[in-house]
Amino acid sequence: MSASGAARPGRRGPAAAGGGSQPRRSGAASPSSRRSPRKRADDQGAAAKRSAGATGAGRATAGSRGAGGSRGAAGSRGAGGAGGDRARDAVPSGAQDGGGAGAGTPLRLNKALSAAGLGSRRAVEDLVRAGRVSIDGEVVQNLGRRVDPAHDRVTVDGSRVVLDERRRYWLLNKPAGVISTAADPSGRPTVVGLVPDQPRVFPVGRLDRETEGLLLLTNDGPLAYRLTHARYGVEKRYLAEVERLPADAPARLRKGVELQDGLAKPVRVRVVAGTGRRRMIEVVLVEGRNREVRRLLEAVGAPVRRLVRTAVGPIRLTGLAPGEYRALRPDEIRGLYRAIGL
Repeated sequence: MSASGAARPGRRGPAAAGGGSQPRRSGAASPSSRRSPRKRADDQGAAAKRSAGATGAGRATAGSRGAGGSRGAAGSRGAGGAGGDRARDAVPSGAQDGGGAGAGTPLRLNKALSAAGLGSRRAVEDLVRAGRVSIDGEVVQNLGRRVDPAHDRVTVDGSRVVLDERRRYWLLNKPAGVISTAADPSGRPTVVGLVPDQPRVFPVGRLDRETEGLLLLTNDGPLAYRLTHARYGVEKRYLAEVERLPADAPARLRKGVELQDGLAKPVRVRVVAGTGRRRMIEVVLVEGRNREVRRLLEAVGAPVRRLVRTAVGPIRLTGLAPGEYRALRPDEIRGLYRAIGL
């Protein structure tokens, strides 16, 4: 039940702090100390002007970045994790503004589409000329058109394209023993601790502590909400290794099983493989109640030994060892938006 593949994923590590030059060492005599007093005064005046100009520019840059970052933090605080696959536990809509520079800065459409992975600027210009690009529902063929990545809804062939570079979409292969929350008061390891900590992201839905497999983390609130809400019909696929599998268990699951919190009925059930008493069964759900797959299988006499989530909508768990993660590709993000109808 382990996932394997050729892709080389990134492991968790602290995000880069933004570089910057190393501090200069003191002690060496400055060349200006050997100049005449008048020359030194002239040089100092010019340096002061340059310093003032740089400080003003730095303040402007810091202000634009800080606005985006602070909005993200404010929108994200107090939201908790993306919780138990219920709408109330999804990433809050405010989190969509989290982190990064360039918020509200209009870009040329071809540059924005190229940065979003749609191809070279020349290739995306061909898309625009062909009438395949829309902004807020209006077909655009003006190559000089500018777009606001944070607020304009851009589609190509009807599929949403995310242009906001502040958005993050991580695919994590959650290992057993890790909690699916943003923080744990008991100090246990959490899924958020396995991905870069900036910009802040939240788990989309919840896998219980011992369940493994595919977990998405993002700061895209609208996407997370629809992925976790059952009414949008996004399928979650699980592969379970069970101690035993009664002959009538699959049929009972397909019919629906009455649990303490109501009737639960998988979308699909399929016996995959197994020898002797150990069998493998695949269960597909569109909802995500607490420990639902485990409770379903226990109710039909098939206690779970190991449970792995292998897919969410069009996203499949391949190429990642437990504890590894990677960024979603632009086409995968578009696929998720198609799945939720945005």
